[in-house]
Amino acid sequence: MALMQTLVAPEWVDYNGHMNDAEYARVFSLAVEALMDHIGLDAAGREHHGYTIYTLETHLCYRREAHEGQPLDIEFHLIDSDAKRLHVLFEMRDAEGQVLATSEQMLMGIDVASGRPAPFPADIAGAVGELPPATADIIESAGRRIGIRR
Repeated sequence: MALMQTLVAPEWVDYNGHMNDAEYARVFSLAVEALMDHIGLDAAGREHHGYTIYTLETHLCYRREAHEGQPLDIEFHLIDSDAKRLHVLFEMRDAEGQVLATSEQMLMGIDVASGRPAPFPADIAGAVGELPPATADIIESAGRRIGIRR
């Protein structure tokens, strides 16, 4: 699912002449916000429900460099979900559709008043249920671990 578009800002470019690694994380954080907006947890939805989403874990993989002014398309894939969690994968693509980076994340629904995990409010759960499921190849690529192959 196409989720958002942005451009590589000049301040995101480092001394190597390409987008700094921390800025990839910034773009994927903005993608979480776009996802929240999509399922009804924009500012008004968060206020109405007293509910938000936290990122519990993320695994970011860098595939290609991104450069100043370059358009970035972020695609969303729902790997799994339950009553209060979303296991997702975001892909950052260039204008030609090449994957520049991926971010696999575990997101948790949080009741703002208690600061504790809580099930999605009914209308948010309904919107989550309407998200398109990831394809088998995306699911298979999830769960990577870091290690030196021997």
